[in-house]
Amino acid sequence: MGNFDILRTARIVLHVTDLEKSKAFYDTLGFVLTEEDENALYYRGYEEHNHHSLVLKQSDKAAVEAIGFKVRSEQDLDELEALFRKQGAKVKWLDKGAQKAVGRALRVQDISGLPIEFYAEMDVVERLLQRYNLYRGSKVQRIDHFNCAVSDVQKAYDFYTKTLGFACSEYTVDELERNWACWLHRKPNVHDIAFMNNYGPRLHHIGFWLPDPLALIDTCDILAASGYASHIERGPGRHGLSNAFFLYLRDPDGHRIELYFGDYLTSDPDFEPIKWNLDDPMRQTFWGHAAPDSWFEETSAVLDIETGEIVDVKEPKLERKKPQFII
Repeated sequence: MGNFDILRTARIVLHVTDLEKSKAFYDTLGFVLTEEDENALYYRGYEEHNHHSLVLKQSDKAAVEAIGFKVRSEQDLDELEALFRKQGAKVKWLDKGAQKAVGRALRVQDISGLPIEFYAEMDVVERLLQRYNLYRGSKVQRIDHFNCAVSDVQKAYDFYTKTLGFACSEYTVDELERNWACWLHRKPNVHDIAFMNNYGPRLHHIGFWLPDPLALIDTCDILAASGYASHIERGPGRHGLSNAFFLYLRDPDGHRIELYFGDYLTSDPDFEPIKWNLDDPMRQTFWGHAAPDSWFEETSAVLDIETGEIVDVKEPKLERKKPQFII
């Protein structure tokens, strides 16, 4: 592991095909709109003091431009550049000012082909945590995690834990004890990023933290009353993995959002990762109800950091009876 400090999940940059439709949907969910222009929307949660955690960019195709992590210092970016160049990965610098509110940023195509971004600096705005008079919709507090489909989970697990310094909180194995899925973290909760065995690289969902479980119920009522009932894909429910309450939504372009609350502390050095069996029905939903087919079959395409084109997917390394996404 190199001499760098990756702090946490920090932001996501999504391409959408109709900015007005996206704005109506995310405004209904109660995200805080920090800034907008004719080409992009910049959203954050009420707890967040940085300019944004969600960027929606107008494009002719829906896709994921970058999955972003915050690092402690500018020096960390240089250390990460050296590491990824040594690995033979694609590397791209974005100078300060090249992106709204973000300082110098490093983008890489990681070992699975995901477009990962690292940055240390972002403009600071008013933190609205106790401005309860402004709370709307889902009362989104902050970004929490990314969940990604990759063709080789073990390879992703090894690189993120042994080279990037992530720790594992929970994992799933098949009948041959092969790594089917893993939940990895830098901040002290269940995950900043998860990897699942499927056609990849793709993004399965982005998780946003809510203030309490009732916010999930409020969200369902608000979406139904606003004409968005069909955008509720799964839940509300409680996961076996992570123990958290969840609700899964699809935005107007099909990008999947998880509204999430109530996982647990993972900071103790003697914490032992929790193992799940792929055939255990409680791992997916603690209460037992199954996920819809779309859950297993549909993901968001990711972009090449150099060409901007959609990255081709590879078949999963492990044989599957059927697609098996978990959280």
